[in-house]
Amino acid sequence: MQKLFSLIVLATLATACTNTTKQNDEQLLKQALELHESIITIDSHTDTPLLLTRENFDFNGSNNESRGKVTLKKMEEGKLDAAFFAVFIGQDDRNPNKYDEVHNRALSIFESIHKSTKKHSDRSAVATSPSDAEKLKKEGKRAIYIGVENGYPIGKDITRLEQYYDLGARYLTLSHTRNNDICDSSTDPNGPEHNGLSSFGRKVVKKLNRLGMMIDVSHISDDAFNQVLEHTQMPIIASHSNARAICNHPRNLNDEMLKKLAQNGGVIQVCLLSSYVKESEPQPKRDSARNALRDKYNNFQNLSPEVREKAVDEWYALDEKFPPILATVSDLVDHIDHIVETIGIDYVGIGSDFDGGGAIEGCFDAGEMTNITVELLRRGYSKEEIQKIWGGNFLRVFREVERFAQNHK
Repeated sequence: MQKLFSLIVLATLATACTNTTKQNDEQLLKQALELHESIITIDSHTDTPLLLTRENFDFNGSNNESRGKVTLKKMEEGKLDAAFFAVFIGQDDRNPNKYDEVHNRALSIFESIHKSTKKHSDRSAVATSPSDAEKLKKEGKRAIYIGVENGYPIGKDITRLEQYYDLGARYLTLSHTRNNDICDSSTDPNGPEHNGLSSFGRKVVKKLNRLGMMIDVSHISDDAFNQVLEHTQMPIIASHSNARAICNHPRNLNDEMLKKLAQNGGVIQVCLLSSYVKESEPQPKRDSARNALRDKYNNFQNLSPEVREKAVDEWYALDEKFPPILATVSDLVDHIDHIVETIGIDYVGIGSDFDGGGAIEGCFDAGEMTNITVELLRRGYSKEEIQKIWGGNFLRVFREVERFAQNHK
């Protein structure tokens, strides 16, 4: 009888704890939703333009079968006010013909962003100034900003930066996974080529300052990062990077780099790509299948648009066949905690990398962005601190860069 009584007590306590936790979570979610109504929320990096030209992609979000982590519907559900859409071109051969080809491809991506927002002009618009985010929020619209990921499409023609700026680009990610003519990448398998920035890269840095385009140091090598800081006159951004002390990946920033970023007045936007958040657990079958697909499609280089679309479909199909083991929202906020403890609350934000690999458990797409706020509230972050993380810090950099350019015309 005594044993039965003890079991009943334990069961009652467990139920009470579960109910209390559920109530607390509901209260935190209510707080998060209310908070998102009163602040500006910005995601500084998405690769959604990769999907905009696909026939089955529905930017509106009404088609639930449409693949894509960022749609207008999901932005509205996740209370996300603004997102940077990346004009992304993967690194390939470097010669005049190829430069012209990828430049034209970049122009077509710009066009697809403008067309998509214009098609849904009642709910979205292309934004080009820091003030546009708040203005469009008051109008009930989502702000779609543009960044260029990888300086590759400018080739060696620096005037193309002006063309991209005129089309709405407000930052340039200097490189991607391989070295280019501007600088070394953090992940080029062949190692450094320029030992940081090239001489052309130094000119690009100065040109970006004068234009009013933010310099994005995500993806670039540590040496390139340090040399950018030596040559820029303005704060920089890392549009989608994490803390290397928490997840030891070359794409992330170590503590010394974080401190230099803060001295520069810049901002690091934590990334939701799981392998940058937490060291990946071994998944041999998944890894083998992905490597086989890379071999099949020449590491996704030199593909026609038709073949590239087929390759993307097969790549996403692997996620269904071999679901990844993802980091969690809690793991992500560990990075925010570390950055705040290392350099302060004024230098961190959020850049998801949605539609380019970004996804974690609890925040799989833009519709779940408020879950990050729930975790921040759970850990005791104040409304003012959360406002800084969700856009205030990034907008501060954006304004400084814009102001500098206006004063140096």
